[in-house]
Amino acid sequence: MAFDAVIDVQNVSKSFGGLAAVRNCSLRVERGSITGLIGPNGAGKSTLFNLVAGNIVPDSGRIVFDGRDVTGLAPYALFGRGMLRTFQIAHEFSNMTAMENLMVVADRQPGETLVSNWVAPGLVRKRDHEVKQQAADVIDFLKLAHVKNELAGNLSGGQKKLLELGRTMMVDAKVVLLDEVAAGVNRTLLQDLAANIERMNRELGYSFFVIEHDMDLIGRLCDPVIVMAQGEVIAEGPMAEIRANPAIIEAYFGSPVAVTL
Repeated sequence: MAFDAVIDVQNVSKSFGGLAAVRNCSLRVERGSITGLIGPNGAGKSTLFNLVAGNIVPDSGRIVFDGRDVTGLAPYALFGRGMLRTFQIAHEFSNMTAMENLMVVADRQPGETLVSNWVAPGLVRKRDHEVKQQAADVIDFLKLAHVKNELAGNLSGGQKKLLELGRTMMVDAKVVLLDEVAAGVNRTLLQDLAANIERMNRELGYSFFVIEHDMDLIGRLCDPVIVMAQGEVIAEGPMAEIRANPAIIEAYFGSPVAVTL
């Protein structure tokens, strides 16, 4: 099946105080794929991720999202265009319920303006009902119904990650950037999390760009896998090929000796 790129990073570089974190880096995230990004500590993965997400601006090069140059656009502008991000440490609204955490994300809510509440209360109630139903559907999809009325701050690390994933389902996302999704998640919930990512990709058509240190999770979810070292892309392909590549083993361990990643 042929894909087109939903994210196209073109010759991007970024330095901090003379230290080149990303050097003339190019990569593509194909629409409909779950693309993984791995590499040893200091490889430049997080910097590249932050460049794509709009948290920092590249010194040179272009970032194209959904066919448009978005280089330098702020995260909120990218959000409006359909690029969403989760974080290594979940960013929930701890004093709101799981359901409320989902409902607050939905766009086009007339109740957010004072005038609409005065002049169009019926429209406000109608949209509130739609958003609540959408949140309930997401809760059911993620199998979180048993905690839907629980304060998000009381959820486990894995449940918070699931909730954060659910927030991406409350808007029209074209691609979701997953930052260390396995961090702080027990193995049982991690299997649920992985299964939901696969379902979102397979059943709902979501594209994902994933940074992760858990190689088993990367191997399960991602094809292709992109490898960075010293700020550059050094390999790309299926995980089976990546594991067998001597250059990648040397980048991780400083020696071409065969090691299981």
